[in-house]
Amino acid sequence: MIISSLLAAEGLAQLGCSLGAGIAVIGAGLGIGKIGSSAMDAIARQPEASGKIQTNMILTSAFVEGCALFAIVACAFLI
Repeated sequence: MIISSLLAAEGLAQLGCSLGAGIAVIGAGLGIGKIGSSAMDAIARQPEASGKIQTNMILTSAFVEGCALFAIVACAFLI
């Protein structure tokens, strides 16, 4: 009885960690999509500033990816 409830709790913990990692990836995808969309709008409005906009876009995308990767690794360690 006790062992089966411990195994069920462990399964629920793994499910929660997997859902957390999935939500982190979805959030990162949405964030990078928004960054790209905004950068393209900005470049269309001021083409002469495209170099600075592109540099900032890549840097911000890297930060978003880093946060998502950190969340995935944290979830993996909890499993």
